[in-house]
Amino acid sequence: MQHAVGSPLPPPHQPGHGPVAGWSPAAHHPGHPGPHQGPAPVPPPPPAQGFPGAPPAMAPPTPQRAPTPPPSVPDTTGHVPLPPGGPVAMPSVPPTATAGADPASTTLAVLLIGPAGAGKTSVAKYWADHRRVPTAHISLDDVREWVRSGFADPQSGWNDHSEAQYRLARRTCGFAARNFLANGISCILDDAVFPDRPVVGLGGWKRHVGPGLLPVVLLPGLEIVLERNAERAGNRRLTDEEVARIHGRMAGWYGSGLPIIDNSQMDVAQTAAVLNDVLARSIASPPNW
Repeated sequence: MQHAVGSPLPPPHQPGHGPVAGWSPAAHHPGHPGPHQGPAPVPPPPPAQGFPGAPPAMAPPTPQRAPTPPPSVPDTTGHVPLPPGGPVAMPSVPPTATAGADPASTTLAVLLIGPAGAGKTSVAKYWADHRRVPTAHISLDDVREWVRSGFADPQSGWNDHSEAQYRLARRTCGFAARNFLANGISCILDDAVFPDRPVVGLGGWKRHVGPGLLPVVLLPGLEIVLERNAERAGNRRLTDEEVARIHGRMAGWYGSGLPIIDNSQMDVAQTAAVLNDVLARSIASPPNW
């Protein structure tokens, strides 16, 4: 399951009104016979000027022409196309792309997975900043914390409210990703997804974004994530015990078939360069997930 940076470990998975149409004004008499004033009735007034003799018969209603329908327009908001109804497909391989090369001509959707302290946010921002094509960074933790009043902080206990807010944040991120991609903007999302909760983890991301999403695991050593966690503040800092448990469960990604980057001895720029290489290979040979 997605897991916020700075949130405790979720439990492991357990099995089990206007004018009437056609109406036209009839010839109208300006008066009518008044009440009787003795034995003789009051004669009617002479016809109105322009209408000699008897008033004309009522004109037939004017046929109403059906309104011309407006020309069809694409499903847009302003000039921004909305995301397609279907999931995002796997990106095609650029003709000049080779393994180890940056597929800069491809619009990508990347999911960067890792424990608290793995450097997901730093690497995702750097990678997005240095792409040669428009690229957006979407952080699930940031979106989840859009909720201010009524925020369900998992550090106060993992419950239905915290899990529901995680699910809502993931759907919001997924729609944002599809919206960016529909407008030719690549995106990279980051989330702490656990390998032992596929239905609310990778399964959720695949439902909301699509199989074209490329997952990559960022997993440095335990001592590295402990050091980075110690530099955190507020509700994004966890206890050492919690960090160790999260890191242990993340180890389940080994053998999953997903690409894993051990950035223990890499800085942010180096890790982003390796990420480019991994993504080029993933486009050429998509992982099964």
